[in-house]
This record gives sequence, structure tokens and C-alpha cells, in this order.
Amino acid sequence: MVPAADVRNADILFLYDAKLCNPNGDPDDENKPRMDDLTRRCLVSDVRLKRYLRDYWLSQTKAVASPQGLYGDGELPAQDVWVRKGDGGETVSASERIRALAQDFNRDSGKKIDLRNPSPEFLTWMLSRLIDVRLFGATMTIKADEGETTGGSRSITGPVQFNWGYSLHPVEIVTSSSITSLFAGREAGGKGEYGTIGKDWRLYYALIGFHGRIAKARAAGSGLLARDIERLEDALLNALSQEATSRSKLGQTPRLYLQIQFNDAIPALGDPRDYVSVEVVDSSLPIEKIRSISDYHLDISKLSALIGGYRERIASLRWWCHPDLRIVGDRELRSLPQFIEVGKS
Repeated sequence: MVPAADVRNADILFLYDAKLCNPNGDPDDENKPRMDDLTRRCLVSDVRLKRYLRDYWLSQTKAVASPQGLYGDGELPAQDVWVRKGDGGETVSASERIRALAQDFNRDSGKKIDLRNPSPEFLTWMLSRLIDVRLFGATMTIKADEGETTGGSRSITGPVQFNWGYSLHPVEIVTSSSITSLFAGREAGGKGEYGTIGKDWRLYYALIGFHGRIAKARAAGSGLLARDIERLEDALLNALSQEATSRSKLGQTPRLYLQIQFNDAIPALGDPRDYVSVEVVDSSLPIEKIRSISDYHLDISKLSALIGGYRERIASLRWWCHPDLRIVGDRELRSLPQFIEVGKS
């Protein structure tokens, strides 16, 4: 597989908010929201974001509409992913996963493969099925079978990477974290109710930002297709609404998406999050006391000016903003001829 000619180098800015929920618990610290103790900003790993995206792709059992104005109209067929759980919710190891894929390949092609040295035909077939590998890459380790001395391993570097997300302002953890749960049938004899006290850590409110990058030079190694960028955009705009629905995750909403595609190499823009700021509407309100999207506006003046300085090198600016998010400083960005406002399904 080779990348489509339309795959471009790009930077992505993705913002979403989390209200009265736990965007990314730390299992080493009572599952408290991950925090930078110095700045009091919450942290969210790229693994957590990618989990939402993978779950969303798996939920798309039917084709979805292609985002208008990207690489053409039509439909995006349903896709499988490398990192997933089994039918019973159990974790599937890399060895188990690749062996299951090999069985599917053997059935489809009638050929038997050596997983310690997989054929190019099998790798091409596998990459055509696994969107998360084409985007994010993977390390595929195969344990040795009984009687074998060595297994196999293959690493694919993904052309799309996100670093850790963080809140664009200091946040506060909900003061009371203790909850009481009642479970029926936990007394002697299996009758009555049994109560237990646990911890339920949550944030009052956080506007969280991620920075992602698309590296065209790595696309050939993973078989990235131009339409995979469509799937990524569709998932970023829709995954949280559909997948962040568990008790501790409900309350997360996408708020802003910007993809800056370049004609050539990515200039030294740096992290776009450094050029946006959260400004409270009421100057008497401490910024860590923000409790809803109505308490602030997002100033992107510096980011607009930065991008405007590279206008000759930009192929397109793909923009989506939630109607409730108040933006300041977007006039220069919107005036650029490459500006495209995209929809949300």
C-alpha cells in the first residue's frame, strides 16, 4: 500500500470540555484525575483519546458519510482496529490479535503464513483492515509457539501522533469524593443490602486541549490513505458524544477542531495550545472557579496571527467550533482563502 497523493503534513488542535466527570483517572492514585500539581492543570494521556477513537470506529458497523470538502464525497466503509477487547470484554494480547488476523487471512486467501516472518501480502492485507495501525502505528509481538525457541516482532511507526492533552486553565477537583453504594443480596444468606463507601473523583470543569501532527513522510510505512484522515476527523468530532458515556466519563463535549494542512514541510509553528488562552467573562471570578462554558471566552488572536504569517505555505484550514464556545480573535483566520468550515454529524 502507498499513501494517496492528497495526504499532507498537518497540525491538529482539538479542544473538548469535561464537566463533573473524570477525564482520565490515575490508577496509581485512587483513580484521581491526572494532574500537574504545580500548575493545577489536569492531564489526559494520548492513550485515553485514542481509546475513544478506536471504540467509535468499532461502533461504526455501517459506512459513514465522508466529511464534505476534504477528499471528495461518498462513504467511509466500516473499519477494524488492532487494539481492542474480546467479545467478553477481556484484554486481547498482541499475539492473540495477530493470530486471529492470520486465521482470517488464511481463510480469505487460502494461504498459510509464518508469523515470525510475515509475507508482504499478509502485511498489506492486515493494514487494509486496521485503521488505527495506519494512523497511529503499532508494535506487534508474537510469542513463540510450543516447541519454538523464538517468536517474532514488527513495529510500524504511525504517521499521526498526539501528545498528552491538558486543561488550558487551572482546575479544581470536586470537594467531596466519598460515595456510598448499596448492593442487593450481600448479607449472610444472600438477602438484604450491603453498603460500602468508595471514592468518586471528578473535576468541576476543564477545557482540555490536544495537539496532533500528521507526518506525510511516514505514511508509506503504515499504508495511510487520504481517506483515513477523513475517518480521523469524523471520529474527533463525534467519538466523545457517542463513546464517553460511562458513569465517570459522561459530561465531555467536543468544542473546537482545527486542522492546518501544509503544502510542504511543517513550519516551526510549535504547539498551537501555546497561542490560545481562556479568559473569564467576570474578572472577579478566579479562573480555577470556572464551572461552565458560559464563564469564559477563548482568545485565539495569537494563533490567528501566527497562522496568518505562514499563509503562503498553507494548503487548507479545516475548522469546526461548537456554537456555545465564544471565540475572540478568529477574524484574521476566517479571512484566509484556505479557511474551510466543516460540519458535524
